[in-house]
Amino acid sequence: MAATSKIEWTDATWNPVRGCSKISPGCKHCYAETFAERFRGVPNHPYEQGFDLRLVPEKLAEPLRWATPRKVFVNSMSDLFHKDVPDNYIVSVVRVMTVANWHTYQVLTKRSERMRDLLRTKLRFAADHSHIWWGVSVEDRRYGLPRVEHLRSAPARVRFLSVEPLLEDLGQFELSGIHWVIVGGESGAGARPLQRAWVTSVRDQCRRAQVPFFFKQWGGVQKSRTGRELDGKTYDALPDVPPVASVMDRQRRLEAIANVEYNDKAV
Repeated sequence: MAATSKIEWTDATWNPVRGCSKISPGCKHCYAETFAERFRGVPNHPYEQGFDLRLVPEKLAEPLRWATPRKVFVNSMSDLFHKDVPDNYIVSVVRVMTVANWHTYQVLTKRSERMRDLLRTKLRFAADHSHIWWGVSVEDRRYGLPRVEHLRSAPARVRFLSVEPLLEDLGQFELSGIHWVIVGGESGAGARPLQRAWVTSVRDQCRRAQVPFFFKQWGGVQKSRTGRELDGKTYDALPDVPPVASVMDRQRRLEAIANVEYNDKAV
């Protein structure tokens, strides 16, 4: 877990899986791939294998080691629901979230059908936990909007949309059952443009549906110059959910860590 994150809507990251593969236009300029491939072949580096997908079971217990509650973006460098991540490993990751329940977990995927199906079955034990937020990426109408419907039909206490990078006008879409919407433009080399009308359309739909709206960035080659104000205002709304649970005492956390590490051997 990274103790801090530059991502505006989270506090930390946790990557029990590393690497991914492209499945839709939003993946074209993947920041995680760009970062990971810089270190391919570097001996003993976490990304010595570049962006090849691999499980990292030694990272499973990390949230239990953090006594300070924080918002944790799960697999910022991968996708938990990638087809090559076994069901039992996904269950192991989510069980850690249910035990270390003083944190808030933000789980984001482009594999929305698999997440929906597992929340109905093997992950049903975690679906009602308010400290686990289940989200999907939405970049356009063709690939992104079907994910919204998959998420809406999943049994989840908190559902959110990461509309980033927003690549076109999404038009009108259904927000019932959605508890948070993030919008942002693409950043970095080759960033595709973001139009104001696309952003305000989503913002205005959120207002009408009373869904908290978070505007992350305009993006571009130098996102620090374009900033994140929309119509002279910064939008930082978060879901309205109950407070996090109390932190376990040190002894109980050590026992929980030992149990996770033991279970790693079966993953």
